[in-house]
Amino acid sequence: MLDVVTDPAHGGRWTSLRAHGREWLWHRPAPERDTALPGDAFVDAGGLEECVPTVRGRPDHGDAWSRPWTRDGDTERVRCDAFTLTRTVRATPDGVVADYTLAAEPGFRFLWAAHALLDLSEHATVHMTAGATTRLFPEAAPLLAEPWPEGAPWLEGAWPAPRGLALERLGPDDGTAVGAVVDTHVCCVHDGRDRLSLSVRVAADAVAARPGGHRCGAGQPVSVALWRNLGGFPEANPYRSTGVEPMLGRVFDLADAGPGDAAEVPATGEAHWRLTLTTACRCP
Repeated sequence: MLDVVTDPAHGGRWTSLRAHGREWLWHRPAPERDTALPGDAFVDAGGLEECVPTVRGRPDHGDAWSRPWTRDGDTERVRCDAFTLTRTVRATPDGVVADYTLAAEPGFRFLWAAHALLDLSEHATVHMTAGATTRLFPEAAPLLAEPWPEGAPWLEGAWPAPRGLALERLGPDDGTAVGAVVDTHVCCVHDGRDRLSLSVRVAADAVAARPGGHRCGAGQPVSVALWRNLGGFPEANPYRSTGVEPMLGRVFDLADAGPGDAAEVPATGEAHWRLTLTTACRCP
């Protein structure tokens, strides 16, 4: 079982995810996080942030993290300018599930990421579907043997070493920082004897499926994003952080999303999906 603590007053952030005496969520001191307002630059305090309707781009890390949420029992809700996001978290025998509903005008396109920053040792590894299409983004350019094509928003390769860049090991620190989006719905983190599996599934009432991109449920593109910061970001005062992020969509910035790269609200006016976290190993 996983014990979850959230902070609805400050963006609905998950502030604790504990099992068997271990805290899985990483944190850093950031007192300015509690006074953030919509439109502010993102404040990285760790935990798990709800990034929607984008991750990178504008608004920075989305529009939900900087707004107060309301709570009614196990259900928490945030109202943003273009959408309302509702989340209900409940315990399971070996973890937790969070059921989400995003209500907006039909056709509204969005990205969502469970931006989970994990407290991991340098020996930790992350396991995803071998051969899954993996998108690398421009910060990876210095780490590749090939030149980055001018103007390309991403390059694609195969997990776990897209374009020859091995990503499954989460240490030791080497001064690099790289993000990737992997075409899979599940990943499993190994750190010593401990395991944390994260997955996302879309409800069957989603929009009709389109070509390209992994579908788990119906219609919407699902992925797992990896942010492997081994002391390479930010440039001025770098620190170590590891993000393992089940998501809807296949890019970090909604502005870069082509056909099939973003989720879309169906004719019902509501999109539904489920995030599952468990301490049982569920390696793909």
